[in-house]
This record gives sequence, C-alpha cells and structure tokens, in this order.
Amino acid sequence: MASVATLGLIAWPVMSYYEIPPFTDKGDPVSYGQAGGGEGGKAADSKTLMPTGPQADFKNAKTLDDGTHVSVVSLDGKKSGFKGKVWVWAPKEYGDPKFASSGFPVMIALPGGPGNDANYWALGEFKKDKTSTEKFSLEKSISKWYQEGKGKPFLLAMPILNPGPDDKGIYWDGSDIPGQQKMGTWLTEDVPDLMKANFRTIKSRDGWSYMGSSTGGFASLKSVLKHPDKFKTAIANGPDIVPDSPLWRGHEKEKAENNPEVLAKQLAAAKGPDVYIAFQYGTKENAKMISDVKKFMATYGKGPVHTKLWEIPDGTHNGGTYLSNMEGPVQWISEQMAGPTPSS
Repeated sequence: MASVATLGLIAWPVMSYYEIPPFTDKGDPVSYGQAGGGEGGKAADSKTLMPTGPQADFKNAKTLDDGTHVSVVSLDGKKSGFKGKVWVWAPKEYGDPKFASSGFPVMIALPGGPGNDANYWALGEFKKDKTSTEKFSLEKSISKWYQEGKGKPFLLAMPILNPGPDDKGIYWDGSDIPGQQKMGTWLTEDVPDLMKANFRTIKSRDGWSYMGSSTGGFASLKSVLKHPDKFKTAIANGPDIVPDSPLWRGHEKEKAENNPEVLAKQLAAAKGPDVYIAFQYGTKENAKMISDVKKFMATYGKGPVHTKLWEIPDGTHNGGTYLSNMEGPVQWISEQMAGPTPSS
C-alpha cells in the first residue's frame, strides 16, 4: 500500500501538469471574497471602495506555487457593448486579515498584437533571453518586488486588446474608432468596472495604472493621458506614440482625440492632473520607435506629464525582455500610488 501511496504522490503533479481530471483545478470556480459591506467584519477605510457586485463567474486558469489563482471570465461590457475575456489575479496579501478593510491598487496589463484571443501577461512564462533557463511571470514578479519593498501588491486585470486578429494589418489602437467595436471604452470603463465589482479597490485615481507592450504600450500611454482623472500611471514598453491604425481613415477628428501628443499638450495647458509615464525599450528595437519615444519625452515630458526612461542594453521587442527589466519602472510608478494600508 505504501508503494501505491508513493506512486500517487509522484503521479499527482504529473497529472496536474497535463490537466488530467481530477488532478487539476483548472476550470474550478474562483471567488475573491466579494461580500459587500466590509469583509471579515471590518468596515472599509475612507479611501477604499468595497466590491460593488455583481460577482463575476471567474474560472481558474492557473494556480501559482503560492496558492493564488489566475482566473478568467467572459465580460459582457455594459458600456462598450463588447464581450471578451479578462484574466485577473490577486496577490496573496489580498487575503491577509490586516488588509481586510483596505483597497488594493489595480494594474491593467495589455499585450501587443494580435491580442484578440489571449493576453500573454496572464498565463505566460517568460525567459530573459534565448540562453536563459529561469522562467518568470508577471504575477510572480509583482509578488517578488512587493516582498522586496520595490513595488505595490497590484491586483492585475489582463483583458484582450483587439476584437479580431491583426493578421491583415488591422488593429484597433485601444480606441473607439467610428464604426468599430468600442475598445477604448472597453479598456477604460468596462475592465475597471469589473475590478470594482469584485475587489476592494481604491476610490481615487491614485490606485489605477496601466502597463502594456507595443500596441498595448500605446493603449496604456493613451489611456492615462486621455483619462487622467481616472488613471495616474502607466508603463509603456516599446510603444507606438501616435495612433496609426488604417481603421482611422476618414476619421481625423477622432484620431486626434486619441493621439498622445495632442492629449499631452492639452494636459499641459490644463495644468494637470499630474500623470507618470515610465517608458522602456531595448536598444536593439526599431530605431523610429526609439526616436519617437525620446522626442515625446523631450517635447511633452514636462509640467504635469512626468516621464522616465529605462533603456535595456541589447534588448529586443518582446515581453521577456521587458518583464525581466521592469523592476525599476514598477518601483517608480508604485511610489506615486496608494494602498494597501494595514489596519491598526
């Protein structure tokens, strides 16, 4: 019997790895303790928005070594009219009783193209480069940096970016392009509403941030500049600086309304509110993108638009490069953000 038990212990991780029932919890319901009116009998502090409901039908997509879950839901966006998947993750600190009355900051993490069927930040395991053996993920990195005192314990929202594939050079620039699905409203209204419905969040913009790469970097940059009343910080990795989707053709007015250069100029004229944009790119990336980022910083990175640049030596245009060097940008934006606050 002992040998059978031993065999079971060996088999379990193997069966779990290959997601063979009943040895996997993939697809199981996941709850984040969305009870309203205070959790664990504690009333929310004044800066915290308790979960507003309704509770989403989250299903487990991945269980991390620390017992936390990346879960997924098909979100029917009430404001955009778009329906798509959103993956979410809460750090283990979210369940710590000392934070039971406190809101947590949210990072909305956006992929590059095609970004319509998945979000590589949600389930991706990255390597720094082709020769590296160490694997890491966004969730593990957020936990590590928090434990080292270098970042906030962010809640992560990881939505799809596009309503269709960009295999024909078509993409949506994270925007409400006339005649198209309202992807700007999806990213800046529906996804945040999902997080507010299901988690303890922070009422003010001090608890809301974006992070993205490539076209997701553009969407992150643009969303914060377009809605500085709702979002305070962004990390833009290898981003486009101006909208350039062919779907904008014939819609120059709306295109300008989603142009970070125009938005930054307007924010400067209005004298705020202050936003913080961390740029990151590899030195082996596209020369025009690098030039555009530097030009944007030199022209608009003043007054209420605070910018900071991290150049990655020999870095290329990929998520592994960005994530393995993201500690500095995360620490910088975290210093501008609120929460969570332990109860006394």
